[in-house]
Amino acid sequence: MLTDKRILVGVTGGIAAYKAAILVRLLVKHGADVRVVMTPMGQKFIAPLTLATLSQHPVLSEFYNPTNGDWNSHVALGEWADLMVIAPATANTLAKMAYGIADNLLLTTYLSMRAPVCVAPTMDLDMFAHPATQDNLQRLRLHGVQVIDPEEGFLASGLEGKGRMAEPEQILNVVVSILAQHGALAGKKILVTSGPTREPLDPVRFISNHSSGKMGAAISNALAALGAEVHCVAGPSETYPAVFTNLHTYKVETAQQMYEQCKALWDAMDVAIMAAAVADYRAERVAEQKIPHREQTLQLTLESCPDIAKALGQSKRPNQFLVGFALETGRGIENARKKLIQKNMDLCILNTLADLGAGFCSNTNKTTFVFADGREEARPLELKTELSKAIANSVAQMLLQRS
Repeated sequence: MLTDKRILVGVTGGIAAYKAAILVRLLVKHGADVRVVMTPMGQKFIAPLTLATLSQHPVLSEFYNPTNGDWNSHVALGEWADLMVIAPATANTLAKMAYGIADNLLLTTYLSMRAPVCVAPTMDLDMFAHPATQDNLQRLRLHGVQVIDPEEGFLASGLEGKGRMAEPEQILNVVVSILAQHGALAGKKILVTSGPTREPLDPVRFISNHSSGKMGAAISNALAALGAEVHCVAGPSETYPAVFTNLHTYKVETAQQMYEQCKALWDAMDVAIMAAAVADYRAERVAEQKIPHREQTLQLTLESCPDIAKALGQSKRPNQFLVGFALETGRGIENARKKLIQKNMDLCILNTLADLGAGFCSNTNKTTFVFADGREEARPLELKTELSKAIANSVAQMLLQRS
């Protein structure tokens, strides 16, 4: 989600500084190049060595190295970063930021920042509620700083109330959302379907498949990271999309519910990506009571479920794009090309269970992109997270070519 993004993490002197280690680890895990700058008091709460190890870069705290005179340029840091996040941000640091006081490296770096800045306040509940702190936060908002509100809970003082720093996962989501505002899909609305559907037979049993939702979730995350407003309609899955401000998830059970939700959203969308493994058939009649077990065969009468991709393709406007998946076991390209035409798709992504490591439940997939203009792009076995980025980039390219 953050590949090649340069993020500067500021750490000040609050007890929540231990969470900075988790935040740095998450940012690095998601591909960011992370540097850490600390206030002198911040070093009292967490060792710079910990953050240097996790970020894979030396931690900066002083303006220069007194042993050799090396200068830590706050101006260079401000030019380098794509985003600065200060977590934890104490009442003292927030006050100094609000009024331009620059008495340590972190504060001078903040004043030199050209990129977005967000802060995650942490302090006791009375300090947070004090009019001076609230005035400072409002002043920072007017300066363009995004404030990640603290949570309510047990505080270091022994009191309970609002003042706990937001959890690192929440801060990560805010960072992704801020950076996404400048992505290639900013301003675009994209519908994604994900996971399986469940078609009930009775109050206990249902027909379904092995889809885990990993592919749909990864696609949704990749689109959101590029700035799209994503609407993911997800069947009951092992994996759901992340929680971003620009990513909305609608949980459904049956193919009919997924169909109705997609139809309700489609008119406002620029693109739809059909990654769900929607059931082809459902029970013609659902038993009101549990079907008892008998020592004999059970006959079921099934009827066809709605074809969501075909329905969207039939109502697709010239300025809309439709992307679908084709899971085949034989004559893959031929069947994918046929499905692309029948359902009025712009891109059909072919995969097959014959390829080891592809298909349901795995973290990898092997696909071929079959385009409506006749192009075919065979891709190697790769992580679904990497494949999702390729899909998101292909969508961005199609939108760019038509604009």
